[in-house]
Amino acid sequence: MASGVDPGFADAVAARVLEARQRIDAAAGGRPVALVAVTKGFAAEAVAAALAAGVDAVAENYAQELVAKQAALADLGIPGVPPDGRWWHFIGRLQRNKVRHLAPLVSLYQSVDRVAVAAEVARRAPGASVLVQVDISGEATKAGCAPAEVPALVGDCVDRGLEVRGLMGVGATGAAADARRGFAALVALADELSLPERSIGMSNDFEVAVEEGSTMVRLGTVLFGARQYPAGSAG
Repeated sequence: MASGVDPGFADAVAARVLEARQRIDAAAGGRPVALVAVTKGFAAEAVAAALAAGVDAVAENYAQELVAKQAALADLGIPGVPPDGRWWHFIGRLQRNKVRHLAPLVSLYQSVDRVAVAAEVARRAPGASVLVQVDISGEATKAGCAPAEVPALVGDCVDRGLEVRGLMGVGATGAAADARRGFAALVALADELSLPERSIGMSNDFEVAVEEGSTMVRLGTVLFGARQYPAGSAG
């Protein structure tokens, strides 16, 4: 285990990661689904514990939080973790003036939802891997490109040299079943566009998302417990 991480906390995270994988596997029927740990609102120790537990990637919603945690991780001595931090995903609302800070670290931008952001990512991180975020809930508080506009945005990203790996969406607020229709719509759209990655499903609805065809779930509180400050809706 990385130095500087409380062993009890690390063990608890490892147990929760194992339980989450078992739930994912049961819903997926053997189909592989990536587990992305969302560490928004948690200290850098949560990142270290999640990586040690074998998650596929770690995601943040805020650029300043990601950059600060990457710097803090240097003091924790995580064995086997690339020093350039390329296991980070960014899943929050992308501000163009923040992309330059993220470019040296982020391996996948999951929240490209407009042409201006695609242009800035292409300028600061040529050839970067991205997901186009789709509005599948219709809720004003959640970001995303309108489904009808997704093909054009995907085309724009490709024209700018970005690698569009798939689509991302945030399910409707409420019971897990309430998100099912939006998840199914995103998967159908990804199929139409021949995009393999479908990042759908969070702590409250990930099993429904997996049943509908998710290839990547974004889990925060399921792995770490209650957040340390009020959080938004992307993890």
